[in-house]
Amino acid sequence: MRQSFFYGTVILIIAGGITKVFGFAHRIVLSRIIGAEGMGLYQMVVPLLYFLITVTTFGLPVAISKQVAETEAANNPRLTRKFLVLALSIASGISLVICTLLFVFSHWIAGALFADERAHVVMLAAIPIIPIASISLVLRGYFQGKQNMVPTAVSQLLEQVVRMALVVIMTITFLSSGIEYATAGAVASIIFGEAAGLLYILWQYRQGSKKTAAQIFERPLFLAVSKSKASIAQLIHVALPVTLSRVIGSIAYVLEPMLVPLALVIAGYTTAAATGLYGQFAGMAVPLLLFPTFLTYSLSVSLVPAVAEAAYQNNAPLVHRRIYQAMRITLVIGAPCTVLLTIFAEPLCALLYGEQYAEVGILLKELAPFSVFLFFQAPLAAALQGLDFAQVVFRNTLISAIVKTAAMFLFTAHPSFGIHGAVIAMNIGITLGTLLHFASLIKKIGFTIDLWEFGKIGAAMLAMGYSGSYIANHWFIEASIGRLLFISTMASLLLYLVLLIAMRVLGKQDVRRIPWIGEQLAIFFPRR
Repeated sequence: MRQSFFYGTVILIIAGGITKVFGFAHRIVLSRIIGAEGMGLYQMVVPLLYFLITVTTFGLPVAISKQVAETEAANNPRLTRKFLVLALSIASGISLVICTLLFVFSHWIAGALFADERAHVVMLAAIPIIPIASISLVLRGYFQGKQNMVPTAVSQLLEQVVRMALVVIMTITFLSSGIEYATAGAVASIIFGEAAGLLYILWQYRQGSKKTAAQIFERPLFLAVSKSKASIAQLIHVALPVTLSRVIGSIAYVLEPMLVPLALVIAGYTTAAATGLYGQFAGMAVPLLLFPTFLTYSLSVSLVPAVAEAAYQNNAPLVHRRIYQAMRITLVIGAPCTVLLTIFAEPLCALLYGEQYAEVGILLKELAPFSVFLFFQAPLAAALQGLDFAQVVFRNTLISAIVKTAAMFLFTAHPSFGIHGAVIAMNIGITLGTLLHFASLIKKIGFTIDLWEFGKIGAAMLAMGYSGSYIANHWFIEASIGRLLFISTMASLLLYLVLLIAMRVLGKQDVRRIPWIGEQLAIFFPRR
């Protein structure tokens, strides 16, 4: 079922928001069971896992989304099926090779990559996730190219529900064997979540196209590849630079748990203290920072096929309008997230993690103001990829990753900065990457934004921040942390919404596009 760009984006935002709540609850529960040390082990392995999934998918989810959008625009279902069969064959073949190598050389890989030898057990538990996630991501890309976001949304929700249902049981079951086995149990719960999501999306696909489903299982891998060289070349044209961009980002992500603890040891911390500090930074503060990025994920997923379709039809005004829509949605929803994370960083972390992790709140407060740049990064990259400028995204990602990684080691190793040096480096990398993407979009297609409208959103953002801070610091000083956060957040969000309506940033035509309830809500909004 094909959906409009806005409709599909809203579905993904709603599903992504619910998924993020479950995902973050998963981390809170996990951190309370295994502590900062266990979260440090978890964060050592998870970046490697994501890196290997990036390698096995080979940029195919984005590539197939773009190619399917174009073949659908050309009304060529046969070519659509051909691209899917090829993408699944390639992803499955690479997954098999990677998992075999990872299992056979697991001791050597763990010894070379991880500062803590206990991470080896956690890494072994993560291996089955790779092929399941790779196939699932390719199938999601197929549905996204057809501009049907429901399978992606529902499969994400299923993954998180199953993972959340099992994480406590699987972690506590192995806790008596040691913190590394408890952490491995937590990673193993991801396997069941991924499997549930994959089974759902396979069922959705089989319902819609039984003929292609049969071809996927009947045609041998090498036969499918050898007879489709031209189609493979088209996929690789998009997939290779996307893969390189993600590999660069993943390499930086993999290097981080090696470099930061080492830099902290150089700065004078013990190995155990360094692992704990890194757990606070990467396992507690950064997930909170990334929590609102389900918005950018949703927009980037919808934007690639939407922009690719408009570009294939040589409809430049539609290309500009869809990119601007994405930027506007990003700022309208991302701005209050930035404000709330900044002004309530410390009480929020105290509520979620406990008073013993007060340092986490300070780290988040230093990261939060730069999250507004983070929100824009994925949609800008998706716009460039949809326009067939994936190589530009790779160049920008490489530059920002090199700068961030070098800065992370240099600043963190300095005793006067310590773990705060990692915060500075992350802020530099986020800001640089976003500005490079935006500059590239201006250069390639002459993209512009309405500075007056964005300025009004910025004014509402500042007013919201001041009101939220004032309410928290003057009206509810004696209230519990939970009550203070709830009332201050609701009051400041209400002010923000009222200001957007009063300044005609939000209007009747915007609200009407919201699925299911838009028409009912629109009666309360003026025309923009």
